[in-house]
Amino acid sequence: MPSSAEDTTNHLVIHLRRILADLVKQSHQSVVSTDGYTRRASVALIVRIRPHFDHWPTKDDIDECNSSSLDQDTFFTRDWVLRGDPEVAFIKRASRDGDRWTSHVALPGGKREAGDKDDKAVAMRETLEEIGLDISSNNALFCGNLPERIVKTAWGTFPIMILCPFVFLWLSPDIPPLKLQPEEVASIHWVPIRVLLSPSSQSYEYVDISDRLAKRRGPLVKSTIRSMLGSMRFSAIRLLPSESLYCTSKRDFSMVNEVESTEKTWPGLGIQAIYFSGPNDTLKSTKPLLLWGLTLGILIDFLDYFPPHNAINLWRYPTFTAYDVQWIINIMSSALKQRNRALLLSQKSYQQSISEGILYMGEISELSVTEGNCSTEIISSGKADGKPLDAVGIMLEGYYQKVRQGAIFTIFLRLLGTTTMLYFAKKRWRHKL
Repeated sequence: MPSSAEDTTNHLVIHLRRILADLVKQSHQSVVSTDGYTRRASVALIVRIRPHFDHWPTKDDIDECNSSSLDQDTFFTRDWVLRGDPEVAFIKRASRDGDRWTSHVALPGGKREAGDKDDKAVAMRETLEEIGLDISSNNALFCGNLPERIVKTAWGTFPIMILCPFVFLWLSPDIPPLKLQPEEVASIHWVPIRVLLSPSSQSYEYVDISDRLAKRRGPLVKSTIRSMLGSMRFSAIRLLPSESLYCTSKRDFSMVNEVESTEKTWPGLGIQAIYFSGPNDTLKSTKPLLLWGLTLGILIDFLDYFPPHNAINLWRYPTFTAYDVQWIINIMSSALKQRNRALLLSQKSYQQSISEGILYMGEISELSVTEGNCSTEIISSGKADGKPLDAVGIMLEGYYQKVRQGAIFTIFLRLLGTTTMLYFAKKRWRHKL
């Protein structure tokens, strides 16, 4: 009798077949470069099927996968595929000074160069250069794209590039020896989709944003902001890889750095540490791997294709770790959150009313999504099963204005309270004299 895990995997493979077929039929709005943002970048979301122990592929299956005649429909009829475990490839970027993406978990990809034919060619080239996997070969199928998004920095103020995600299916049960580029990639990890969909995988990433809030200020101002607001807490997914490969070509490679968790707390004890920072105000090299930010937004777009089409529940609103800041932001953004949630649910309800099998192309929407030091403006359309692709964008629309207002208001209240206390303390001291 097959195990429950195998049953779940079978359903995921069936859904994956439908999802990839839908992606092939669709074409998402392409964002045209302007003078404001001429740079473009592409990433590859690579899906493969890991064979089950009891349904291992035969030699004929392997030979068929290496041929040029295998199409997507035929691939999903094979027994080892139907009984397998679908997975997605993630990389952990190498640690580099001055790189805004340093040590982040991401999808393979990079910036477009002058010699690239198109955005899809960028994803193929960068994947080959970064991890040594040739997704332009007969072993891979291009399955379509996800919504392009305008990446902005400085809390959504300055556009810096257009990010284009593409989906590929790896056909072979085997992965060739990978060649990780030591200056770009620290490791690669294959993570089962059932792990990504599991509510138990939800986690948080804590980021110090004092440098971003006070770029041109001195260390005293940054330290004050840090102590008042704490770190910023972003929603994340905790990755549990089925297979990992680490780049050992760098001289400073150490497994200890990849396995152990290190914590660094900011100066402050007692009331200051509890009141100002909160219990989780630590900067961690969080292990196991945490997926958050821009890549998490792309992944949620993809995972929302899977039933019950509620991948947005894997995500939580960003906030600060200080309790009073959280409280004020929640109050100030409560109506906005309800409005955005209602908008999201209404879009789902409307699109689900469309007859099955009819491709709904909704109006193009442009939404601003901010994560950490970058934001994305998503430009998308509907999808075949009627589920919205821009769920995170809808939920975050207008939210960061409330975050900034809440942070400023909290600092004002603290300064006012401190000034009032000092005034009455001084008045009482003079009265005693």
